[in-house]
Amino acid sequence: MKADKDKINRLLKTAAGQIEGISKMVDEDRYCVDISNQILAVQSILKKANNEILKAHLHMCVKEAFNEGNEDEKIDEIISIINKVSK
Repeated sequence: MKADKDKINRLLKTAAGQIEGISKMVDEDRYCVDISNQILAVQSILKKANNEILKAHLHMCVKEAFNEGNEDEKIDEIISIINKVSK
């Protein structure tokens, strides 16, 4: 992986901590909208982490594939990811 590992790990640890907090909120029968807002916050953090990883992939792996003439596989990978995101 070519992405900034420290940045990705910080984002993932933050998300993990928030998920633990959400679990406690559920156990405590907290207000549904508050729980939902925290879930949305975690989704946002995970989206940021994924965007960082994909950005690095495009700048490194995809660029390298184009230089080597085998870009079709990398293009298909990105299209697959885009299709998953847009569902």
